[in-house]
Amino acid sequence: MPPCSPRWAFFLDIDGTLLDIAETPDAAEAGRREKSLVRRLHEAAGGALALVSGRTLAAIDELFAPLKVAAAGQHGVERRDARGQVHRGTYPRDCLQRAAEAVREFAAAHDGLVFEDKGSSFALHYRLAPQLEEAALTIVRKAATSLGDWVEVQMGKMVVELKPAGRDKGMAIEEFLKEPPFVERTPVFIGDDVTDEDGFRVVNRAGGHSIKVGEGKTAARWQVEDPAAARAWLQLCVN
Repeated sequence: MPPCSPRWAFFLDIDGTLLDIAETPDAAEAGRREKSLVRRLHEAAGGALALVSGRTLAAIDELFAPLKVAAAGQHGVERRDARGQVHRGTYPRDCLQRAAEAVREFAAAHDGLVFEDKGSSFALHYRLAPQLEEAALTIVRKAATSLGDWVEVQMGKMVVELKPAGRDKGMAIEEFLKEPPFVERTPVFIGDDVTDEDGFRVVNRAGGHSIKVGEGKTAARWQVEDPAAARAWLQLCVN
């Protein structure tokens, strides 16, 4: 792993990276240790730290309260810059909500499925019912077909999501890197899922450090075993 530098800009995924993966999104918890780590990294980097997650901005803030740092939510669909300004695309949310209703009802009818409404996207989690993976994918794909090509289906770890097309974590990181205090810094992105691969590629092109948490084929240049190892390495950057 590379030695830490005060000229880095940190981009951190949350679930499976900063935090151990919980059985459901609501079960995840950022403890005092994780909040302290994010706060100290933010200070050490001169504010050049952003949380980059599939969660909504509101959920990120709730998880890490009272901290409120730059962040990208819903895989880049919404983004809050270091000044606190929020950037969101305009999407036909009423149509999305109508399409989501069938998925919500499907989840309610099957034990172990968890429906997550994010406003501009939604997710169907099957971690508690892995045997329903194909059924979950089918129902979300059907919802996507009813909406047309402005949405896309995205797979993650034990989750399938429907989100606006054309936005991803890599694009969010590119936008941060054009703004202070991220500009002219070396980007460092840590993530664990297939949804983080776009971010890894952007950071690689920028000459930064991409780090995957866990096993599996990846575009990342470095890999660590688990979130505990990721946190331990990040701790070295604030000591």
